[in-house]
Amino acid sequence: MKRDAQVMAAPVMALRKGQELFPGVVSALTVALAAKFISEHYGAPVMLMALLIGMAFTFLSEPDMQTARGIEFASKQLLRFGVALLGLGITVQQIASAGIGVLVMTISGVLLTIGLGIVLSRALDGSSRFGLLAGGAVAICGASAALAISSVLPKDDPNLERDTVFTVIAVTALSTIAMILYPILAGYLGLPDELMGVFFGATIHDVAQVVGAGYSVSDVAGSTATFVKLLRVAMLVPVVIVLSVIFSDASRGNGRRSLPIPFFVLGFAALVLIGSTDLIPEDVTAGLLDLSRWCLVTAIAALGMKTSLRKLGDVGGRAIAVVCLSTVLLALFALTSIHLFLS
Repeated sequence: MKRDAQVMAAPVMALRKGQELFPGVVSALTVALAAKFISEHYGAPVMLMALLIGMAFTFLSEPDMQTARGIEFASKQLLRFGVALLGLGITVQQIASAGIGVLVMTISGVLLTIGLGIVLSRALDGSSRFGLLAGGAVAICGASAALAISSVLPKDDPNLERDTVFTVIAVTALSTIAMILYPILAGYLGLPDELMGVFFGATIHDVAQVVGAGYSVSDVAGSTATFVKLLRVAMLVPVVIVLSVIFSDASRGNGRRSLPIPFFVLGFAALVLIGSTDLIPEDVTAGLLDLSRWCLVTAIAALGMKTSLRKLGDVGGRAIAVVCLSTVLLALFALTSIHLFLS
């Protein structure tokens, strides 16, 4: 009888929880819709717009507001769900078909940039965790990587959300600048279209800007840039798994127990494998990837709602230097590798 009562009570509890979360989730989604509108009509980066608009509504995340719990849910659970769905955009066949030179350059560039981010942050009297967050965002896929890495870092750092928002803003701005400048630089260096695509895909942070830079040159440069970028995105799985194991040990040392590898990372890896089998129709895959993008934009809007401009200003010039230097060093590494091994 007790079990039957629990089963009957479960839908009621789920409904009540949904009612508690609804106002905050809808608020974050409304900001995401506004950011999407601005992006489509004025060409502004959607992630950056979601952050900035969200930061204008920080009062909605105050503990006494009815929207607070839903905003918290959107900034964490929706984020993880969106990152997991990104796995459908990558296939094992794409990874296997890469030339060994491109594959080695991509993996080396990711690992080197993450390491440099940590070293630069420590050299500038910053924290290793910020260096890891900034280096990972620059190395892999910009805002999405920053959000994924942030979600597995220990929550005992009071500056984690502030640093995450700053990193998203910085890499999005640098990615937009790179989308404009890198085609000019690559043309000045006389790179053929295919190698231009390799350079764009290996260095520009966000997928949208990679596509924009590549196809502004030619279809060959665009398709190559997109492919190389997806190789970098695929590195999100092993990187987040390793970080999850490392920081789960730290969590156990603090008396907390958690799964070493988060479910959303396992979901990401599983969807890469499922997407590689062609079991899911293309239109369904496209729809799920679109849902993923909406989840990420909504999550970043919620994160903006939880971050004040005053706290963001506390990050300082050293943090800006870490992100900028990591970006420049990744570009130099890619150009050197292309010249030595791919030309």
